[in-house]
Amino acid sequence: MIGADTFRLDGRLALVTGSSAGIGLALARGLAQAGARVILNGRDAGKLARAGQSLRDEGLAVLERAFDVTDAAQVDAGIEAIEAQVGPLAILVNNAGMQRRAPLQDFPREQWSELMRTNLDSVFLVAQAAARRMIPRGKGRIINVCSVQSEIGRPGIAPYMASKGAVKMLTKGMAIDWGPHGINVNGLGPGYFKTELTEKLVADESFSAWLTNRTPNRRWGEVAELAGAAVFLASDASSFVNGHILYVDGGVTAML
Repeated sequence: MIGADTFRLDGRLALVTGSSAGIGLALARGLAQAGARVILNGRDAGKLARAGQSLRDEGLAVLERAFDVTDAAQVDAGIEAIEAQVGPLAILVNNAGMQRRAPLQDFPREQWSELMRTNLDSVFLVAQAAARRMIPRGKGRIINVCSVQSEIGRPGIAPYMASKGAVKMLTKGMAIDWGPHGINVNGLGPGYFKTELTEKLVADESFSAWLTNRTPNRRWGEVAELAGAAVFLASDASSFVNGHILYVDGGVTAML
């Protein structure tokens, strides 16, 4: 039976990485609105505290934990502290990510390494640390934030495309290995959304015109429109959804 409770997350603890702004903050807000206790994560403790207070001012149950998701030692210590001090993680959203743009022949090698650490390594590190604790409990939800660039490309962002394509396949691998232990692992693939990171693209009239013509919904996405998909993947409504990438893109990946 499907009812309102099917999509509720009451009593569940969720960690959202990279959630002091943008898509991560929107996902955290959505999970909290569905009843979850949410832990915000980022490297900037001050920015994280301000984001957490903004959600608490909305009446939502939110905590903050600052640690670097690209550092294995910090990840292990951070997850251990959350489990010991707050409670067992039921939901993990791997959202932390970054973008760097340059022609591939000129792309700095140090930026390649930085981008891969942030977009790919962090997903492995945090998910592994969480899964090691979810497996004995026989349940859990992991949502890895992919991208439409997990499927389609644009000039100047080949390393980003490579990282998000890898996150897509890592998500499937996690689902295969951890599904037998009661853990569902899925991807959330945002299209083009208005965030702090896309301000220049939004302001670029020629790009925005190209994008809206390329998008069946004929507009940019608003970050709040990602929350429903995250709640679905975190809830009992998706109990038999595993290894799937849910694109929320206004139809961009459907249109040539």
